[in-house]
Amino acid sequence: MEIHGTYADAFRPVRDRFEQNFLDGLEAGASVAVTVDGAPVVDLWAGEAGPDGAPWQRDTIANVWSSTKTMAAVCMLMLADRGQLDFDAPVADYWPEFARNGKESVLVRHVMSHSAGLSGFDPPIRLDDLYDRRGVAASLARQAPWWEPGTASGYHAITQGQLQGEILERITGVSMGEFFRREVAEPLGADFHIGLDAAHDGRVAELIPPAPDPAVEELDPNSIAARTLASCPLDATVTRTRDWRAAEIPAAGGTGNARSIARIHSALACGGAVDGVRLMSPETVERVREVQTDGVDLVLGKHVTFGLGFATYIEDTVAPPNPRHFRWGGWGGSIVVIDLDARVSIAYVMNRMITGALGDTRSGDLLRAVYESLG
Repeated sequence: MEIHGTYADAFRPVRDRFEQNFLDGLEAGASVAVTVDGAPVVDLWAGEAGPDGAPWQRDTIANVWSSTKTMAAVCMLMLADRGQLDFDAPVADYWPEFARNGKESVLVRHVMSHSAGLSGFDPPIRLDDLYDRRGVAASLARQAPWWEPGTASGYHAITQGQLQGEILERITGVSMGEFFRREVAEPLGADFHIGLDAAHDGRVAELIPPAPDPAVEELDPNSIAARTLASCPLDATVTRTRDWRAAEIPAAGGTGNARSIARIHSALACGGAVDGVRLMSPETVERVREVQTDGVDLVLGKHVTFGLGFATYIEDTVAPPNPRHFRWGGWGGSIVVIDLDARVSIAYVMNRMITGALGDTRSGDLLRAVYESLG
């Protein structure tokens, strides 16, 4: 097993753990990256990018599913930092058509914390419908919440990004994918995309779908969780299509690698700026940890504490030991961690998906190795 890339001597445990995941047969291809004080201390990749045995290269990128949500959150936080967005304002202040069917009191912070009551599409939509963001926004504006907004979180697996994207576009006049490219990815030199140009298709790793999740099959079909999942059924193989890659799906359609994710979030880990590029103020970064919901999520079935766009606690997962952190991850295993106390960002991206929505032993062991390295 050949591990490629670089790491600081103190971070040898991360390199060894990364290699062990491959030796244990847990990986096909993957990348892991860590920054401290904005500087890269781990940038590793290994394995295969596809079933043809093509190697995972330095510039290989992959669909990271819900780790994309952290990028959408960054965009929304930037608008708030600029005074263009108020998290305590009704969504309808920015999107008047949204004030229908009991959604007049839905606040932007409810959207940021998965508590808007719109975790799924009602009526359900087809995959092709998802590619029409104007149509999706109109559908969300018409529907009624499935529970009282603000009272509980229910993971908005796809809808969160569509809601955020419409709010952002109403404010800025550009789509979230375009805003992210201009204001975040390009200034930081980060190879992450919300809406991927076809020119990059040759670099995209092919995701290996996970085994069916027995817990999903056992859900009460009338539950919020089952209704959410059934409202826009997705198969992991959709990420191989040009339509999916090109579409701007800010909750699940982002494409990048660990290096690009760690780079972007290093700005937050360092108080909102890195290498002279300021995304937001330290005060706005601190707001991420303001508790919005705290309890068993209606969709995930686990205790999750949501701040603004990120979680600060996720039941049954490995967490950083420092209290001032926030994080999220993607279906199949990718993770994003920002530790404000250590000024650390951590990212892991892979193509072999594991069953479940909240990570697995691969990322948990890597996270432990990072903190072993930090001492």
